[in-house]
Amino acid sequence: MNPYRVLVRPLLSEKSNATREREGKYTFEVALDASKKDVAEAIVKLYDVKPLSVRTLITRGKVRRRGIHVSMTSKKKKAFVTLPEGAKIPGLFEE
Repeated sequence: MNPYRVLVRPLLSEKSNATREREGKYTFEVALDASKKDVAEAIVKLYDVKPLSVRTLITRGKVRRRGIHVSMTSKKKKAFVTLPEGAKIPGLFEE
């Protein structure tokens, strides 16, 4: 799989920033069909860092309602990437 299609975007929130600083875990939104192995290979190719572990979860879409119209948001997949101690991903995460 193309590494640029595997990693959709980094997830930047207060919780993910605290986890990154405290435990060295980075959070990404990834493609739904990407496996843990695909995510690990994409991290190595794009950032030149070998992750210790990759955990993934799929969040289901939420029901949204506006008047009588009901719709559903799409489901998403998150990946939590743990890096070795002292390793960092430059760019958006680190200044």
